[in-house]
Amino acid sequence: MLHNKSREALIPRASLKGMTVQEEENEGRITNRPPPIRVLLADDHTLFRRGIAGMLSSYGGLEIVGEVPNDGDALRLAQEKKPDVVIMQVQMPFERSTESLLKMREISPPPKVVLVTMFEEPRFIRELMRLGASAYLLKSVSVEHLIGAVRAAVFDPKGQHVIVGMPREMIGEVEDGSGGVLTVREMEILLLVARGLSNIQIANTLTLSEGTIKRHLANVYPKMGVASRHEAVRKALFEDWITIQDIT
Repeated sequence: MLHNKSREALIPRASLKGMTVQEEENEGRITNRPPPIRVLLADDHTLFRRGIAGMLSSYGGLEIVGEVPNDGDALRLAQEKKPDVVIMQVQMPFERSTESLLKMREISPPPKVVLVTMFEEPRFIRELMRLGASAYLLKSVSVEHLIGAVRAAVFDPKGQHVIVGMPREMIGEVEDGSGGVLTVREMEILLLVARGLSNIQIANTLTLSEGTIKRHLANVYPKMGVASRHEAVRKALFEDWITIQDIT
C-alpha cells in the first residue's frame, strides 16, 4: 500500500504554509494557477484504487477524472476523458500490459502512463519503458513518490526520461541498456537543485548525507547528457519537465 509520508520536496507549497490550496484560493493568494493535472486510475483492487484517488485528490494541482477496475475500461475512458496521466497496474499475463500500453499510446493526444505494480522484474520494466511508459513504481512507494512521478511525467512532454521506484539493488539491472532513466530519488534531488538548494541543504531536507547527494547528481548528469547542475536545471526547464511554478 502507499504510505502517506511527509517529504518537503513533493508536498504542495500551500500545505507547507499550514493552509490548503482551496483556502489560499479563497483568500486570493493564488493567481494564474496552471490547470490541474487530470488523472485516470485503473486498478482491480478497489480499496487500493480508491485510497489512491482520495490521497491524490487532497493535493493541489491534481484532478481525478475517473476510476476503473481494468485496462479495457481505462482505454475506453481515456478516449473519452483525455486525461493527462493514466495510473494503471501491470496486468498478467505480461503481454496484456504491453498491448494495453501500446493502445494507450495510440490515443490522440496520448496520455502519460504511470505503471504501479507488485512485480520487481527488471525485464518487465525495460520492455515497458521501451514502449513508452513514463514511470514504473512498486505499490510500496509513498504517495509523495507517486505524485512526483505523475508531475514529472507531465513535465517531460517529449518522454525522454523515465521515473523508476524500486529497490536500489535493482536499478543497475534496469538501467542496463536503458539510458535516460531517472529514479524517484534523483528526480527529487534535481527539483531541489532547481530550487537553488546546495548539496548540504538537500541532504538535510531528505535526511541523507552530502556524499549521497553528490553520488546521485553524478549519476543524473550523464543520463541527461549534461556536465553540471546548472546545465541539468537549464535542460529540465527548457524541456518543460520542471516548471517555473515548481521552483518559485
